[in-house]
Amino acid sequence: MKLLSYKEYLAMSKDKINETLAPSRAVKAMKQAELKVAEMDEKIASQEARIQEYCTWQDLDFESILNSLDELALMERRKGQLVTIINSMFPAEQKAAETK
Repeated sequence: MKLLSYKEYLAMSKDKINETLAPSRAVKAMKQAELKVAEMDEKIASQEARIQEYCTWQDLDFESILNSLDELALMERRKGQLVTIINSMFPAEQKAAETK
C-alpha cells in the first residue's frame, strides 16, 4: 500500500474517503447480517426444543405450547424477512458466496 502525502489526504473530500471505504463497509454489513441470521437460527432451534419439552410434560400446558408456537412462527417470519432484505441489499455478495 502506498501512502499519499499529507497534503493529498487533506485535499481529499469526505465523499472520496467514503467512496474508498464503501467496499469494506459493505463486507462488514454483510457479515453482520450473516451473524444475525445465525443468531436467529439458534433462537429458532431453542424455541423448537422448548416446544418439544412442553409436549413431554405429564400435565400438558396447552397455553404454553400455543404461546411457544406463536413465538416460533414470529421468529421464522422475521428470519425470512431478514433473508429477503439481505438478498435485496447484497445481491453480488450473495452470488459470490453461493459459488464458493
